[in-house]
Amino acid sequence: MAGGDTVAVLGAGGTMGFPMARNLARAGITVRAWNRTRAKAEPLAADGVTITDSPAGAARGAGIVLTMLADADAVAAAAEEALPAMPASGLWLQMSTIGEAGTQRCARLAAAREIGFVDAPVLGTRQPAEEAALIVLASGPAALRGRVQPAFDAIGHKTMWIGQAGAGTRLKIVTNSWILAVVEAGAETIALAEGLGLDPALLFEALAGSALDLPYLRMKGRAIRDRDFEPSFRLTLAAKDARLIRDAADAHRLDLPLLATIARRLGEGAAEHGDEDMAATYLTSAPGRAA
Repeated sequence: MAGGDTVAVLGAGGTMGFPMARNLARAGITVRAWNRTRAKAEPLAADGVTITDSPAGAARGAGIVLTMLADADAVAAAAEEALPAMPASGLWLQMSTIGEAGTQRCARLAAAREIGFVDAPVLGTRQPAEEAALIVLASGPAALRGRVQPAFDAIGHKTMWIGQAGAGTRLKIVTNSWILAVVEAGAETIALAEGLGLDPALLFEALAGSALDLPYLRMKGRAIRDRDFEPSFRLTLAAKDARLIRDAADAHRLDLPLLATIARRLGEGAAEHGDEDMAATYLTSAPGRAA
């Protein structure tokens, strides 16, 4: 990697963090890793990753700290331990989805330590992460781009540089609004078809080849049809992302009732089905059809 940077991955045992850490190591980058539950990160040792017991231990001697954790509080807590252990030339790649306020909070933490900060959430779930096929929505100082690009190339197939730190998060909020709208609308449409006594396969046959024939809708539709809610992206995290969308709309004085309703509905589903895939929002609309 340019400059010989070691990358410390915080959250290396998660659905996204684990394959990202593995792909970094397989690209020839030296990786140190921490996860709150150490056992979840231990298999990375087979790829030459050094597993540590604390965020500070992972960050010690690392030129880059990469955070991929569930929410802003988890990111900030890990960073507060890790950043003081970094060298003076260190920089922070914040790749979790934490919303505008969370990103601003992290930028302040980095500035207080005089650490370079790049805001770079990703588009993609478990399979794209495993295949190094994520889309990186990067924003931050232009001077840091060359230094971090090898890491982005190791985990993704496309990097978009959008502007100053925070722009990547704003674009992630916008793209998530579309993703969650497709999932919720698809789940309710399938519930309606079944409620009217129709095989949902007829819906997809009717849409086939038209502008409305969305591959993502088909993918989530198959999961609903088969009642296969093995998590590619957990409903709990989808509900969190929906709250971030709602918060952004409120902060910018936008009246977006559809997105507010989706946030409420995903929150309702997460209470019971939070560890299942976000397609399990279907079960809130059709609770009697779980089997």
